[in-house]
Amino acid sequence: MSVVTVQLGQCGNQVGQELFDVMCSDARDVHRKTYSAVSCERFFRQTTQGALEARAVLIDMEPKVINHSMSKAAKSGRWRYGETSHFSQKQGSGNNWANGYCVLGPRHRDAVEELVRREVEHCDMLAGFIPIMSVAGGTGSGVGTFITQCLRDVYPSSFVLNHLTWPYGTGEVIVQNYNSVLTLAHLYQLSDAILVHENDIVHKICSQLLKIKQISFSDINRVIAHQLGGVLQPTLTPASCGAYSRHPIGIDWQVCPPPASAGRSRSLSAGSFNTSLANLLILRGKDVYSAETGGFEDPAIYTSWLPPDEALSLWKSPVPFNKYEKSATLVSNSQALLRPLDDMVRKAWNMFASRAYIHQYVKFGISEEDFLDSFTSLEQVISSYSELQ
Repeated sequence: MSVVTVQLGQCGNQVGQELFDVMCSDARDVHRKTYSAVSCERFFRQTTQGALEARAVLIDMEPKVINHSMSKAAKSGRWRYGETSHFSQKQGSGNNWANGYCVLGPRHRDAVEELVRREVEHCDMLAGFIPIMSVAGGTGSGVGTFITQCLRDVYPSSFVLNHLTWPYGTGEVIVQNYNSVLTLAHLYQLSDAILVHENDIVHKICSQLLKIKQISFSDINRVIAHQLGGVLQPTLTPASCGAYSRHPIGIDWQVCPPPASAGRSRSLSAGSFNTSLANLLILRGKDVYSAETGGFEDPAIYTSWLPPDEALSLWKSPVPFNKYEKSATLVSNSQALLRPLDDMVRKAWNMFASRAYIHQYVKFGISEEDFLDSFTSLEQVISSYSELQ
């Protein structure tokens, strides 16, 4: 079963390139021929000359990022992108979601769908798509949401798993909260699963765990790629919608979840315990079958109406991931994103209430009613997850 990755915007193309580098490094092991063959088949195709080409479509409104990603992949000497797998136009969307979703996406729909069709035809059996994008930018969020809708329409029987990079809370662009609200509200209706990485969390990993002094976006993207690879390599069954992934490095096999507070607080205040709807725990490497994972079956972790044996999925493989002796990945459908989501919706609503920058969206076709529908959709999500007990 093969997967086609769709890299969208600057963030999506940079993360995607790092991801394929990780996948190639993990899969190309002469001592694991069967695993290597299956892994390569999922994410790469082999040319008649024996080269590995990523099953990917690269999309951006600026050629520079795509050219850099393709050049970097080719220079690795291990894999490359296809010569006709990319689309770019010198007509940047800026940071306006509406321009990407309402104008640029529809304008280039035929060209993008043709690229996707070519990649699909290279697959003996298509499992689905992984659009990789930023939640807050222009091309990534606006065009990315439109392309996700196209994938759902054209390939209704294939899964669509969106990977989103969440912006820094301190702000990257002034309208990032508008873009995030519109992106998330639409993808909530379109996607089979959403995997989210928060830049603030990944930044802490780089600083506190990896001890990187001058943290660059390349460092951020590399950590995201390793974590995402830890989810995708063992299997490609989509996790529950709204999932959030972590991939600790250098662990002991006494794997335990964080302890629940005595009161099981459900508020968004600091220190509250995150109740889960579902957890997927992936363990790989040495002594994997002797790992003690009983803590993840504790009923206190999950909502009261869901038995732990139904809420927890556990996958174990003695095959190490990317040369780590032991690795663990937790994908959790829980309250973990409630606070950043609530903050983002609140900030966007405050701007909307004062009509700040609304005209920039209206002129491209997004009405105030569209904003209100998006706010309503996300507030319902926040309310539902807040009430988990």
